[in-house]
Amino acid sequence: MIVYKRLINNYLKLKIAMKSFFNLNKIKDMKSLAWPTFAFLLFTFSFQSCGNLEKEIDLDLPEYQPRYVVECYLEPGQPFSLLLTRSAPYFEPFPTDLLNFVENILVDSAEVTITHNGVDYVLANEPTINPFTFKLNNYTNPALVPTEYDNDFSLKITTPDGKTITATTRLLPVVPIDSIVVEFDEEQDTLARCLTYISDDPATVDFYRRMLHHNSLLDSIPNQDFTTNDDFVDDRTIVFGTSYEFKEGDTIYNTMFHIDRAYFDFWESTFNAITSNGNPFGQPSSIISNLEGDAGGDWDFYGAEL
Repeated sequence: MIVYKRLINNYLKLKIAMKSFFNLNKIKDMKSLAWPTFAFLLFTFSFQSCGNLEKEIDLDLPEYQPRYVVECYLEPGQPFSLLLTRSAPYFEPFPTDLLNFVENILVDSAEVTITHNGVDYVLANEPTINPFTFKLNNYTNPALVPTEYDNDFSLKITTPDGKTITATTRLLPVVPIDSIVVEFDEEQDTLARCLTYISDDPATVDFYRRMLHHNSLLDSIPNQDFTTNDDFVDDRTIVFGTSYEFKEGDTIYNTMFHIDRAYFDFWESTFNAITSNGNPFGQPSSIISNLEGDAGGDWDFYGAEL
């Protein structure tokens, strides 16, 4: 009530001042000005009045309980590898000793087994770095992931404290890139866009992840990185485009992933969480994982057309 009284008082004072300055009593159609004037004043003075409603509060956050985080992508023809870590508190200060931070979140002495078509692949607790992607893994097996589409791959992890984490996935056929077209802008002939065409099977429900890198495939932040499905496809063709941002001599890396629904849900929830982070109007978003047990993360295939 106090806030509204203050708004009304401010409105009356300003209206009197405006009437005196602009001689509003000479304007015949005063009704046409009444509502716009009041709306403008209400909007303006609401900021001034609401400033007095601010109050700082201290939140008593519960003690953080770390969870296990699994990141495992199986790439046909490449060795089995997996990264097992612990989650870290979001509100903790950013670590200054990165090496010590990594050592603290890595989980050692777990039992990791991937089973496919009756064969158990035991992953040893050995840190490795992928020479192409520079991704860190702490469990690996030198056997190559078989290219087989009819049987599931099952993951089982027994953590050092006796907890069990499981998941199941299956390899999907690679969807080839039909063509890549480079078009220059008619008005700015020095800049071009890139159009990537793929064929989609209308008889199946398919999900895709699209990535585009500019000049380097190892950039941690690609120009494009998003997931989509084929609900919008009518003519069996999907086109992924860019803006007119490339020039002659640039190198563009187009990568298309054929993914399942679980992987799609994981990345959609991840992108939503990133978008809402720091957004005062965004809703908190949880990460949807395809892992069973006390863990988060993703377990899927990393087959792609490049």
